[in-house]
Amino acid sequence: MPKIVFIEPNGVQHVVDAAEGRSLMEVAVDNLMPGVGGDCGGCCSCATCHAYVAPEWVDKLPPRQEDEEMMLEGVIDPRPNSRLTCQVQLTAEHDGLVVELPAPWN
Repeated sequence: MPKIVFIEPNGVQHVVDAAEGRSLMEVAVDNLMPGVGGDCGGCCSCATCHAYVAPEWVDKLPPRQEDEEMMLEGVIDPRPNSRLTCQVQLTAEHDGLVVELPAPWN
């Protein structure tokens, strides 16, 4: 079972267990990570699950698909390492994945 490290904008870290086959968004929502809404339920249509994958992990994940790219165009503060967490399916190889949570936009 991979462990995922979520880092809040203030530096607080949360290390959570993630079941393989779940999306990163599902794990974040299940563990009440601040800033990850997942309003659309994971169908890549709202971008409320936007987060930043640590740079050293970017190339270890499948590349962003066209629909994810389009949704990321509308997020606040997009970065090269921005991902919609609903589009990242977790496997054992993701043990130690580090994800920075976005700052609140309200």
